[in-house]
Amino acid sequence: MARNEQETAPTEPLSPVSQLFATPSLYCVIVLTLGLQTRCNPTAIVEGITKTWINLPRFSSKVEMKKNGKAFWIPVSVRVEDHVIVPDLDYSNIENPDQFIEDYTSNLANTPMDISKPLWEFHILNIKTSDAESLCIGKLHHSLGDGMSLMSLLLASSRKLSDPEALPTTAATKQHVDSNRRNWWLVERFWLMIRIIFTTLIAMFKCFLTLCFLRDTKTPLIGKPGDRIRSTKIIHRMISLDDVKLVKNTMNMKVNDVLLGMTQAGLSRYLSKKFDEDMVVEKKISLDKIRLRGTVVVNLRPDTKIEDLANMMAKGSKCRWGNFVGFVMFPLWIRSEDDPLEYIRRAKATMDMKKISMESLFYYGLIKFALIIFGKKIIEPIVKRLFDHTTLTFSNVIGPDEEVSFFGHPMSYVTASATGGPQALIIHFVSYVNKIIINLAVDTTVIPDPHLLCDDLVESLDIIKLAVLEKGVHKMEV
Repeated sequence: MARNEQETAPTEPLSPVSQLFATPSLYCVIVLTLGLQTRCNPTAIVEGITKTWINLPRFSSKVEMKKNGKAFWIPVSVRVEDHVIVPDLDYSNIENPDQFIEDYTSNLANTPMDISKPLWEFHILNIKTSDAESLCIGKLHHSLGDGMSLMSLLLASSRKLSDPEALPTTAATKQHVDSNRRNWWLVERFWLMIRIIFTTLIAMFKCFLTLCFLRDTKTPLIGKPGDRIRSTKIIHRMISLDDVKLVKNTMNMKVNDVLLGMTQAGLSRYLSKKFDEDMVVEKKISLDKIRLRGTVVVNLRPDTKIEDLANMMAKGSKCRWGNFVGFVMFPLWIRSEDDPLEYIRRAKATMDMKKISMESLFYYGLIKFALIIFGKKIIEPIVKRLFDHTTLTFSNVIGPDEEVSFFGHPMSYVTASATGGPQALIIHFVSYVNKIIINLAVDTTVIPDPHLLCDDLVESLDIIKLAVLEKGVHKMEV
């Protein structure tokens, strides 16, 4: 039944971070791809979204800019059918479905959103690819929420295949306390406070230098400064979560450490090839002289419960929603290492230092309060400059650890990527059951061969895994 969208009085301003995502120079959307194991029923998707997503205020509101430059959420009446798109395609004439989906998602990323209505849309394509029987592709403006919010939304909209009434579960990190060290807690706390203060001050100093003049080395990965027309390409590749866990357990690290180490190794391989090909440059840059930094996204929520969001959609209860993330500037180890495990060790050592600092909270708080005091026009070029002077963005989101269904459709995989901003490369890792999906969003005017870069990332994990296995064999022989 059709309903006209009727505006009401503004009820809520956009959060400070969402305000930034709504600006032209930092405009950012999230492209979410769900691979399904069966043909998709559009009616079931519309019914499911009507009962869940629309109950979230931001999915039933549009953004309106006021004369003072501030943006507000304006509640409207939503006709879900207008946001769920089933394109009329002749599937029989599509020779390469995987390439077609790649082009389709890339075209979505390059098409501006209509801000006169709620900032989301959902595309249903009943086309069989190498990884799925059909696909749902969502396009959501980043002002709606960050990656953790949207993953929680997806999980709260899903149910276990083994128990259709139960919400999905994700891997939980458990901390173990060593009883022998309890007597030293006061000394450890004091030393920890010193380290936190010291590392945070260093991060603040480096941030100041980056804003002033400290820019990453010009490489084939760094974006070109200034406002220009970008051509975004989105690709993805699957790797085995078991392979990552093998490296993680052998090296006594976190999954995120392994993925960062793999990223460092893959970027080193890619840049090494690029520099070898570029024979016309009079003085080629050696890898060990490259300064390359990534902004690693950090979830600032102390706890994210799927049940809270499910209750919010079903009962209208309250829970923390939106953009509550910070980031750290992560110096990437770009070298031609003889020992591939060195990339993992370096990633862990650097991330361990970042974990004890308040860098992510510092950036979030700085942006939030500066927006309140100085306004968007002052802060927007400062934040843009920070990303302009770094090379890439990296994030890792944990998905369900067992198979789930999305509004009655068993899922094969899930992947997502944020696109926009001045950086030419954005790398996202999303886990689903026993696999991790690498998702790259690249500016093809800077990186014309994203598949080669993705190959180097995958091959780097294979090399690291082989080195771990050889290390394990050597230990057993000894």
